[in-house]
Amino acid sequence: MPDSGQPTSTEIRNLTAEVARLNSHRFLKVYASVPRMLFFNFARGLVFGLGTVMGASVLLSGVIWSLSQIDFIPVIGDWAGDIVRQMEAERDKE
Repeated sequence: MPDSGQPTSTEIRNLTAEVARLNSHRFLKVYASVPRMLFFNFARGLVFGLGTVMGASVLLSGVIWSLSQIDFIPVIGDWAGDIVRQMEAERDKE
């Protein structure tokens, strides 16, 4: 017997039970209330911001520490010091 494309009563019952199960899911309960949704998104934003700041702090401190271990970095400091001395010498001439 060929499939007519019409759902059977068993399929409809299974689909109804699945929709009821999905509607009772915690995720949908949170988003069913506007105040709860606003609080949830506010808390999520706070945690995301805190994680971003902490991650950036750890990453930058690691990069700065690793750069301080390289020996040729003082060359850059000496170069910057020469520039400052030249600027001060030019200022004193005026």
